[in-house]
Amino acid sequence: MGRSLKKPPYVDEKLMKKIKKMIETGEKRPVRTYKRASMIPPEFVGFTIEVHNGKKFIPVYITENMVGHRLGEFAPTRYFRGHAGDKKKEKR
Repeated sequence: MGRSLKKPPYVDEKLMKKIKKMIETGEKRPVRTYKRASMIPPEFVGFTIEVHNGKKFIPVYITENMVGHRLGEFAPTRYFRGHAGDKKKEKR
């Protein structure tokens, strides 16, 4: 279920504060966060945010096409190694 239209999109306040501070100072260093549910506002474009996937931090460079999506969409939590049956077919 989506968020109510009366409410603004969820953006983590600490993360937004860090990005605004970096915009003012003009630096572009990666920012680490655990907030996978946070939306990507237009202010984040051009910055690298390291999103935690449960094991390690995945660097995500924010582009214009990512605005409106969630940070967690770009840091997968599972790794698909393939089916075992596919390897047997290749050897034949």
